[in-house]
Amino acid sequence: MGEKTRAVRGATLNVESRRFNLPQTEADGDWLDARGDVDGAMSPLRTTVIVEHPRTILTRNTSPDVPFDRSINAYRGCEHGCIYCFARPSHAFHDLSPGLDFETRLFAKPDAAELLKAELRKPGYTCAPIAMGTNTDPYQPIEREWRITRALLKVLAACEHPVVITTKSDRVVRDIDLLGGMAARRQAAVAISITSLDPRIAMTVEPRAPTPARRLAAVRQLTEAGVPTYVNMAPVIPAVTDHEVEAVVAAAAEAGALGVSYIPVRLPWEVAPLFRAWLDEQFPDRAGKVMATIQSLRGGRDNDPGFFSRMRGQGVWAELLRTRFRIARAKHGFSDDRRRLNLDCSCFRPPAGAQGELF
Repeated sequence: MGEKTRAVRGATLNVESRRFNLPQTEADGDWLDARGDVDGAMSPLRTTVIVEHPRTILTRNTSPDVPFDRSINAYRGCEHGCIYCFARPSHAFHDLSPGLDFETRLFAKPDAAELLKAELRKPGYTCAPIAMGTNTDPYQPIEREWRITRALLKVLAACEHPVVITTKSDRVVRDIDLLGGMAARRQAAVAISITSLDPRIAMTVEPRAPTPARRLAAVRQLTEAGVPTYVNMAPVIPAVTDHEVEAVVAAAAEAGALGVSYIPVRLPWEVAPLFRAWLDEQFPDRAGKVMATIQSLRGGRDNDPGFFSRMRGQGVWAELLRTRFRIARAKHGFSDDRRRLNLDCSCFRPPAGAQGELF
């Protein structure tokens, strides 16, 4: 891989979006090109963080595809730079590109913990597991300094409120002191995303995420601390990572994971052209095969947004993938990954109000 194509970022360009009035830009003279380069020369793209002060922090959903109805996202955008990330199109809502902007122009919500307390104090609030990491990673690199995820976990631990975390970072083990205690009360579970065991492929697909070895080590540490931990091979990319299905399941079992799940790659909205450009640069020898297989999974399109089918795909390739996972899971003693986590909501107590905190 030459210097020009090194995977310092995931996207190869800043794709435009017109869905939310993202302004169109024009190339002119010495203006930055799609990579952020001047006159085609490589220049580093620095990460910037914008402080956001939302009015609420809980996001509700009614999707039949997911086993939770509420989630928290401490950050917008994600520095991990995963080319396939289905959350990329959300950046267009801020008149930013789902491409390189999504990876380099991030939003942090430092008021998140206080907003969560306010939500949990509401008289009509009913406790149910909160999901973290459903849109952008709660343990992406900027969490090291901002520590918003940890602040949220402190609130949930104090209130004995259950949480489910999805991440592809081993930084989650930093919070074992909180997660271990919550897990002992059946109030926490973690899913670690491992797309590939090959560090070269992982670096290309997820350029700023920790290596697969570090993620597997995190699975072991969490499991040893009593935290129910799962591995999610999401997404599976045809002709890029699908040959590793059995190896990922075996590695998850060896690390002590309680289960393994998967999702075929999804390419909603602007993710499709970004993914195609990435394929042309990183895997030009198989780009056509990859997209043909994805379209066979998605009813002839780049993406299928339909409930139920979007998470599993359709057709021969989808059925083959299901069969391979079923056999691999059975071989290593894993049960059906569709079972719901049995987290305890019965001990929840709302956080004290202002007067309760003073006296």
